[in-house]
This record gives sequence, C-alpha cells and structure tokens, in this order.
Amino acid sequence: MNTIIRNILSSRSTKNGNFFSKIQKILGFKPKSITPYEKAFTHRSLNLKDKKGNAVNYERLEFLGDAMLSSVIASYLFKEVPEGNEGYLTKMRAKVVSRKHLNELGKDLKLIDLVRTNIPKSQFGINIHGNLFEALIGAIYLDRGFVYCERFIYEAVINPYVDIESLEGQVISYKSLLIEWCQKEKNNFNYEIYEDTGKDEMKHFAVKLWIDEKVVAKARATSKKKAEEKVSKRAYFALQSKINSL
Repeated sequence: MNTIIRNILSSRSTKNGNFFSKIQKILGFKPKSITPYEKAFTHRSLNLKDKKGNAVNYERLEFLGDAMLSSVIASYLFKEVPEGNEGYLTKMRAKVVSRKHLNELGKDLKLIDLVRTNIPKSQFGINIHGNLFEALIGAIYLDRGFVYCERFIYEAVINPYVDIESLEGQVISYKSLLIEWCQKEKNNFNYEIYEDTGKDEMKHFAVKLWIDEKVVAKARATSKKKAEEKVSKRAYFALQSKINSL
C-alpha cells in the first residue's frame, strides 16, 4: 500500500513539475504560484469546483486577461501616437487585440497542449487559442502583478508584432468599413440574407449586398456573420477605387 501511495505522489509531482517547467519557458520568468496557471489551462468540461462551490476554469481569467491586455496596449498607443485622436486609438487597439491576432499568438505558444479537458481538443473552435492567451495574461497578473503582466505583453505582443504603419493599413472588419463608407457617402445599403438550400451537409447562408438598389457582391458561408463579412470583403475590392481610406 505504501508503495502504491508513493507511486501516485511521485506521478503527480512529475506531472506538476513538467507543467511548471513548460509555463516558466513560455513566461520567461519563474512563477511564484503555479495555481493561477493551472486554472488558466483548465477547461469547463472538467466541472471542477473550489471549496466554496465556485467553478474552476479559465473563463474568469480570460476576462481579466482581456482587460489587462487592452489596458497595456492602450497605454502603449497613447504614448507612441500622441497625434492620434480617440477614434484612431480605439481602432488601432482593436487591430492589436483582434480575435484573429490573439488566436495566432496562442497557436504560436502552443497553449492548447497544456489544456486539461474532458473533451477531445480536436473539437475546440479556433478561438480556444486566443481565449487561453488571455487567460494566461490574467494568471500572470494574479501571480506577479501588473509590472510582470505588462512586461510579458511587451515581449509577447508589442515588441515582435506591433508596427504602427503596418497596423494602419490593416482592415479588421470589411463590413464595418463598407457601412462607414456608405454612411459617409449617403449610399443606401442592405444585406439580404437567406438560408442556402445547396447540397452541403452543413447549413450555409447566402447573402447579397445591395448598394443603391444594385447588387454589388454575393457570398455564402456557414454562419450569417461569416457570410456578411465575406460579401463585404468582395464588395470592398470591387469598389476599392471609390472607397476613400478611412
């Protein structure tokens, strides 16, 4: 019996040690407490609860990390672009913390490899990568405070990826861009969406984009939101010569 208990404890110690070393390698510094990081990589499918009955998973840390990331990026842009007005700074921050960018960051760090879950990781959506990245930032804040959190964001996000000139040329949402342009030019527009009755196994939605009673683009996708963005992108490139840079 004693041998069995020692083997179990030894197994847990080895597992925790591997997790600690992987986290330390990602962070670039030694955590004071491993507990926040364990929570940051715990999926809700495990249905874990603490002593008070509160759920133990990464979702609350994701909320905290999102706030910390936005705060640090906002501060950076405020200092780097003194001539930028509120609207400009808001758009630039949105480009840095876009879901697509956060997903890429989470993928690069291979954060999904650390997740504890009761469901196959192959079933996760693409946003799991960005969610884990935000949860990791939240864990850093709880473990080491703002200074370490800010330092990590600079090293993982700002220094390698944030270039003001490049960001200015990026489009986050073609739909938002088209709507803004239409409103500016006083053009009437309408997204006509209908369920596609094609032969695909998965349900698709088709959309026509009307501008001033003329169909300027068509598209289809697996969700209304994706279809609208896809048709907006096609319309943008069709009308690019007419659309002023916003």
